[in-house]
Amino acid sequence: MGTATQLGSLAFFATVWVVMMAGMMLPGAAPNVARAARTRGRRAVPEFTGPYLAVWALAGAVVFAAYRPHGTVVAAVVTIAAGTYELTPLKRHFRRGCRERSASGLGFGLCCVGSSAGLMAMFVALGVMSVGWMVVTAVLVTAQKILPGRAALDALLALAILAFGVVILVDPTLVPGLTPAM
Repeated sequence: MGTATQLGSLAFFATVWVVMMAGMMLPGAAPNVARAARTRGRRAVPEFTGPYLAVWALAGAVVFAAYRPHGTVVAAVVTIAAGTYELTPLKRHFRRGCRERSASGLGFGLCCVGSSAGLMAMFVALGVMSVGWMVVTAVLVTAQKILPGRAALDALLALAILAFGVVILVDPTLVPGLTPAM
């Protein structure tokens, strides 16, 4: 587990990934899904959530293709990169798109994947099958989707992620569940 997690077969991983993404990402999408249902009727719910989850399933396919078990140095570097991404204009662009009204689950999903890319990379690097990291990531992603953007809070979160990456790099034993450096 942790950084040395094996993903299993594609079928197993895809099933687990889609269930995880539904649990992690649909709470933050609920306001957009409800808005679609109010404006276009109940049929809009599967028309919105289907493509939204399909985007996250595609992100899972990318994870499956790119993932390799790794050590704490890789986890630290990915975490530091995630903290850095939180400070970029690209992240802010996608976050705005992920909080705004969207006509389609596809467009909303693409913006949300872009907004969550750093946090998701960190989740994968720290323990892709870890329920604890899943909960932490889900809370952060949902808060970023629902709460209004505050530059000071966003900067504090980015700095906390950067500091966490440095802690992993300096002394990974302080982080439960991480395996020794490879």
